[in-house]
Amino acid sequence: MKTFNIDNIIRPNIKAMKAYSSARDEFQEITNDFVFLDANENPYETGLNRYPDPFQRNVKNELSTIKNYPANQILLGNGSDEVLDLIFRAFCEPNQDNVIAISPSYGMYSVLANLNAIEYRKSLLNENDFQPNIEDIFSKVDANTKMIFLCSPNNPTGEIIKKEYILEIVKRFNGLVIIDEAYIDFSTEPSWIEEIKNYPNIIVIQTLSKAFGLAGIRLGILYASQEIIAVLNKIKPPYNINQLTQQKALEILKDYDKIKLTTQTIIEQKQLLETALKEITFIEKIYPSDANFILIKVDDATNRYNELIEKGIVIRNRTNDDLCKNCLRITVGTEEENEKILSVFKLLSA
Repeated sequence: MKTFNIDNIIRPNIKAMKAYSSARDEFQEITNDFVFLDANENPYETGLNRYPDPFQRNVKNELSTIKNYPANQILLGNGSDEVLDLIFRAFCEPNQDNVIAISPSYGMYSVLANLNAIEYRKSLLNENDFQPNIEDIFSKVDANTKMIFLCSPNNPTGEIIKKEYILEIVKRFNGLVIIDEAYIDFSTEPSWIEEIKNYPNIIVIQTLSKAFGLAGIRLGILYASQEIIAVLNKIKPPYNINQLTQQKALEILKDYDKIKLTTQTIIEQKQLLETALKEITFIEKIYPSDANFILIKVDDATNRYNELIEKGIVIRNRTNDDLCKNCLRITVGTEEENEKILSVFKLLSA
C-alpha cells in the first residue's frame, strides 16, 4: 500500500489561506445568560434572528451516535453536491489536475469537474456485472490524478461495488478515493466509514435525501479523517446549513427507529416489484440492485418511457448513459404506486 500524505494533494493556495472567522466561530454558546451584540443580527426575537451554528454540532452528534463515528470527522453540506464541490476546490488545481470516475455513474461528478476546470476521465464498468475495471482505471492515473470517484451502490446501475475491488483501488492509489454511498442504507453491505481509520485517503459521502426521506432540506454528509475535515472546514461557507434545515434534520434523526422501519418497507417493496417485473414480456433484463431503484432493460426505452408518461407515470430513461442502451430506472414507490406502474406495464405488454 502506498503511503498517503494529505499535504501532497492540498492546493498550495488553500494550504496558505486563512479561513474566515465568523461571530459564532469566536463565541459558540448561545444562551439566555448573554447579550449578543457581536454579529450585527436583528435583536428582536423571531426564532430565526440569530445565525445558525456554523458547525452544526447537534446534528453531527446525532449522526455520530447513529453511525458510531466521531462527530469531529463529519462535514455537512447543502446537499451532497456542495461537499463534492468543496473536495474539488480543496484538492484539485484548475487546468492542471484530473479525476477519474466509473461510468455510468452519478452525473454531478462530471459537472463539478467541468465547473472547476478539472479534466474528467471516465472508466467504463465491466458490462457483464457493472463492476469496475481496475486495470483500466489505473491506466488512466498519472501524476496529476487527485481523486477517483466510486458510487456504491452505483447510480444508475444499482450494483454495490465489491469490497475487494474498492480495497485494491484504495491501496494502490496515492490520492483520494471518494466513495459515494447515497444509497448505502438500502444495502446489506456495511458502509466504508468503518475503514477510514485504516485508510486515510478514503472520503465517504452520504445523504439524508434517500432513506431518511429529507430530499427537500438538502443535507449532504461527508465522513473523512480529521485532517481532511480541517481542510474542508477552512473553505466552506461560514453558515452553509441554515437553522431550519438543522432543526428538521435533528427531528428526523432522533426518530431513527422509524427511518429503519421505512427503509425496510422500501426494500421489501423492491423485492416484490422485482418479482412482478419478471412477468412483463418487453423487459429483457432486470439488474441486481442494492439501492431503492431498479434498472431494467427493455425493447425500446424511449418508446416505453413515453407510454408511461401518457399514463401519468414518470421514471428515468437512461438509454443515453454508457452501457445502458434501452434501460429504464424505476424508483421504488409506495405499495400503491408500485401496483400502478405494474398494472400499466401489464397493459402495455398484453
